[in-house]
Amino acid sequence: QVQLVESGGGLAQPGGSLRLSCAASGSFFSINIMGWYRQAPGKERELVATITGVGRANYADSVKDRFTISGDNAKNMVYLQMNSLKPEDTAVYYCNAAYQRIESSAANVRVWGQGTLVTVSP
Repeated sequence: QVQLVESGGGLAQPGGSLRLSCAASGSFFSINIMGWYRQAPGKERELVATITGVGRANYADSVKDRFTISGDNAKNMVYLQMNSLKPEDTAVYYCNAAYQRIESSAANVRVWGQGTLVTVSP
């Protein structure tokens, strides 16, 4: 079982920066991919960025060249460095992970964090 806890959300000015963190805890064989999604009021949850255990990253076009996802395999952490923030980045940001259970390592299980609110406003 894996639990995810996000932190680092808050208020930032346009053009400012925030760094989100996601900590994975519990028992697992391997966490294969972690990522960040976001959901603004009245909109569907959308992909922000993902990263694999070997460091391959993927970004939504809306955040590419502004956000950077990174991970620390030893600490089971994933981060999202958000620079050049825009008001449209305002959303609840959710951490997501796909992992393999010790009991059945061939099967992927997805888990979500509780979310952390990012507000970009003057």
